Amino acid sequence: MRRFITFALIGCLLAVSPGIGPVSAQTKEAGAKAPAAKKTAGTTTRKSAKKTVRGRRSVPRRPVVSAARKAASAEAVQTHIASAVEFGFQNPAALIPFYEVLYRHKAGEAGAVRILHFGDSHTAADEWPGILRARFQGEFGAGGPGFVQAGKPWAGFRRLDTKSTMSRGWQPAGLLAKEGDGLYGLSGVSLRARGPGETLTLEADGERLQVFFYRQPDGGRMTLSIDGAEADTIDTAGEAGAGYYERKVTPGTHTYLLRTAGDGEVRMFGWVVENQGGVTWETLGINGAQADLPLGWNEQLLRSHIERRDPALIVLAYGTNEARQRDWTYDSYRQAFTALLTKMRAAAPAASLLVVGPPDQSLRQRGKWVTHEGVDRIVQAQRDAALESGAAFWNMRSGMGGKGSMKQWVYAGLAQGDFVHLTSPGYRLLGESLYGLMMDTYALFAALRQQASGNTTHGSSNQDR
Repeated sequence: MRRFITFALIGCLLAVSPGIGPVSAQTKEAGAKAPAAKKTAGTTTRKSAKKTVRGRRSVPRRPVVSAARKAASAEAVQTHIASAVEFGFQNPAALIPFYEVLYRHKAGEAGAVRILHFGDSHTAADEWPGILRARFQGEFGAGGPGFVQAGKPWAGFRRLDTKSTMSRGWQPAGLLAKEGDGLYGLSGVSLRARGPGETLTLEADGERLQVFFYRQPDGGRMTLSIDGAEADTIDTAGEAGAGYYERKVTPGTHTYLLRTAGDGEVRMFGWVVENQGGVTWETLGINGAQADLPLGWNEQLLRSHIERRDPALIVLAYGTNEARQRDWTYDSYRQAFTALLTKMRAAAPAASLLVVGPPDQSLRQRGKWVTHEGVDRIVQAQRDAALESGAAFWNMRSGMGGKGSMKQWVYAGLAQGDFVHLTSPGYRLLGESLYGLMMDTYALFAALRQQASGNTTHGSSNQDR
């Protein structure tokens, strides 16, 4: 198209810009080298827990530290965050398709900009996806929540921008289980019900509603109510495959309710509530997930859902759980992660892919908290797989302060007592850091884009950052 400029030109310019080029200080973080594989890397699907619903985690209390140590730790964290640009994206040119969509959206030439964020418990908490959602929507317009999982598929499930409920008759399938049929859809979990009167509700703000369900022979019906008034009937019977229902609604917040009729099994994946324009940042995390988990999801169904969402950016944020699994070698994990990137690329060939490495973590040994060495090989394998697959990579651990930085985050009150997960302020801080980095690279893209087109009216305002 005439409005597009050559991606290769901008990629070359980005590559030579200080602080954000494809080779940065994080490339050799802590001198990490790929460990020699101790076993064959041919298998990427491994056994996992059979349970499909995870309960709430029991988190140890943070150690008690003096006020002076807490203040010093907080200051150190802020210093690391402020200098996070030094550990910026590797292969930032991979984000150009996403930035082009943002640019055209800012110019009024594109509709909704959708971001799909897959990951583990760091993602599922919706804290750092939530701040990214808020910041992007504040800059480029509110697109609504986008895709939201049906009901409450596991204990503690939440989306900060919606409210969901479900009756007790719904049975989840998917999550960490790998023994099922793989028909789990976009988020890796579905809900099934057979009896009459089982309900799902969603309260969300937007002007268009979609329902993602599984169409199957002898599928049952559901009645849809909007703000207490019955609006339609959705029949899920038909040839096996992805099913969709869509309708426009008046702009604003509505409460949607689905109720089963009991005339056949109903299988639900989720809802989409969005506006015609603006940005959606859609949280697709699962507690305990590893990067090979989506490889077991039915490819045809997942591809249909991703194509339906038509994302401009896919974020993959795994690695915390894999670091604690000794059976992951550098080679086997790199192969699995490459397979994941390939699967996502096939479903969304026009989207940018961004791999976010895991945060630092520590484990208890002989009464002391020591840095978990397993993170090294996971970060290295993710980075190498990302760069070879044409994805961008951000080393979150380097942005936190590098190897061993989790202690400072815990002492500053920004991470939890398990030395793995962050607190709400910690997740928000990381979200702000990633947003700032993305907007810095976008601003450079927009400036080059404007120069190439002779237009100086579009781009990010860079306000309130």
